[in-house]
Amino acid sequence: MLHLSRLTSLALTIALVIGAPMAFADQTAPSATAATTKAPLPLDELRTFAEVMDRIKAAYVEPVDDKTLLENAIKGMLSNLDPHSAYLGPEDFAELQESTSGEFGGLGIEVGAEDGIIKVVSPIDDTPASKAGIQAGDLIVKINGQPTRGQTMTEAVDKMRGKVGQKITLTLVRDGGSPFDVTLTRATIVVKSVKSQLLESGYGYIRITQFQVKTGDEVAKALAKLRKDNGKKLNGIVLDLRNNPGGVLQSAVEVVDHFITKGLIVYTKGRIANSELRFSATGKDLSENVPLAVLINGGSASASEIVAGALQDQKRGVLMGTTSFGKGSVQTVLPLNNERALKITTALYYTPNGRSIQAQGIVPDIEVRRAKITNESDTEYFKEADLQGHLGNGNGGADQPTGSGPKAKPMPQDDDYQLAQALSLLKGLSITRSR
Repeated sequence: MLHLSRLTSLALTIALVIGAPMAFADQTAPSATAATTKAPLPLDELRTFAEVMDRIKAAYVEPVDDKTLLENAIKGMLSNLDPHSAYLGPEDFAELQESTSGEFGGLGIEVGAEDGIIKVVSPIDDTPASKAGIQAGDLIVKINGQPTRGQTMTEAVDKMRGKVGQKITLTLVRDGGSPFDVTLTRATIVVKSVKSQLLESGYGYIRITQFQVKTGDEVAKALAKLRKDNGKKLNGIVLDLRNNPGGVLQSAVEVVDHFITKGLIVYTKGRIANSELRFSATGKDLSENVPLAVLINGGSASASEIVAGALQDQKRGVLMGTTSFGKGSVQTVLPLNNERALKITTALYYTPNGRSIQAQGIVPDIEVRRAKITNESDTEYFKEADLQGHLGNGNGGADQPTGSGPKAKPMPQDDDYQLAQALSLLKGLSITRSR
């Protein structure tokens, strides 16, 4: 028999759980709080909840205390909202703070959920996952032999995390093929947010692997260094957002601001007043309006899609690659008062032209799929320079036989078809502009 005092206690506990996050979110949300207090608590469901707790405590094969059951209930409450909302215990909260600062432990995989199975959103550069060849879109069907179907993302991530140096085996399915195992060694993941270099004279390359707190500043420094290394204004820039799982919203806004002089960057819509945000350019444009090619793929998600969508709508760059992941929601971390937090979806974001990319993604202007170029075998022809006693050309240069001379240093685009196509596009734009 359910006692009224126990029902009242449970109702109070649940009400505190529902109402507490807003008080610790560093923001005011009177409309949401009012909605919580006005709506009467459903007594029938609360009675069922309390009865289930009593039945579990009485009949479960092992003793379970109220604290554990309530923690599990809270986790279930959040995990069943959408794939990106979660209840963060002390360890999970600390790991989230570490990941946004750029250093954390694990395998280097950003994951999501699809039909109850854990899916790789993208591997992070220079991590055990990327070095092992794990790709965006791979399904993780087992972790150390244990099936992942039915597990929450938090549970799966907890199993993949562990002590640095320990091995873990993931069973993957790629493109509907047969399952295969990949064994990785856990490592301390130090993510370098921004990498840059000159592809060749006049053409710069900036890769953003993840949007961290300082990514905007790092992109500004990368642009300045590319100009300095080139010695003059650049002819074009490739901005590589492939396999970028996203990150901090404000950093994405700052990156776009470095490439445009005016206009809207992104806006958000949610149920509460302070989830309605609009971000516009400040007029910086540190890129000096040079031609821009932006690379995206199915591993480009969240903040990277904000950048790609803004640059596409503002007609600032040409998007190349394949359609992005399609995560168009914004998560807010709401700290609680006991070293715990809620990571909860509070808004959807829209590109400057009002596009929501949720579950749809950003479609590139030019589709360029991954490919490998191999040279066909060809007959080695003799040329005039190969003939003994041939006449010189009078140009003052050495007359070298075919195949001789220094070899060029391999560049990133030599083994990257998509990057090579982006560079070719920029060269074409440069020729067109000069004419």
